[in-house]
Amino acid sequence: MATITSPAAYPKGATLFVESQSPRGVFILCSGRVKLSTSSVDGRILILRIAEAGEVLGMPATVTGKPYELTAEVLEPTQANFIHRQDFLNFLRDHGEAALRVAQQLGEIYHSAVGEMRSIGLSHSVSEKLARFLLDLSPQGDGGKSEVRVTLTLTHEEIAQMIGASRETVTRLFTDFKKKQLLQVKGSTVIIKNRAALESLLGSKPLS
Repeated sequence: MATITSPAAYPKGATLFVESQSPRGVFILCSGRVKLSTSSVDGRILILRIAEAGEVLGMPATVTGKPYELTAEVLEPTQANFIHRQDFLNFLRDHGEAALRVAQQLGEIYHSAVGEMRSIGLSHSVSEKLARFLLDLSPQGDGGKSEVRVTLTLTHEEIAQMIGASRETVTRLFTDFKKKQLLQVKGSTVIIKNRAALESLLGSKPLS
């Protein structure tokens, strides 16, 4: 694969590919983070997820030949390896094990997308969406600790774009959660003070 890979460095704010653009190939993240988003005709943005090092971006479009479904924007200085579409397809034809792994990743992308739609579409309130977002940041297997520390590098605007809300609503809810002693914010660190109470918001009724 090294013979068909082109490494490159991308600064914060760079765009790897744009929604509706014809697929050029895949990007393998070596370091850094990339925001994957989609937008409506009126300019509203929904962030689907934040990609981390080790992920392969643009794979569904590259395999199917259909336009990129999302826009990939670099959040911090990033190193990524690019593979042109035809080179990638030829590699998969010649290496069955790699093709199987790609099929598995496509399945994971599908399940992740369904999970996002369920979280956004079936949540009863914005407070539930924000609670679910914060809990998803918590490390797995924390032993049921009531207090958990997580690193939050997204702005309130970006969080709003991830849960389908306005920035003002997210800011108000953070203030409300802090007043209720559900969490504490110290710089980029969010301390979930009462995980059980935050979990109790899941499935809550709309705020009056």
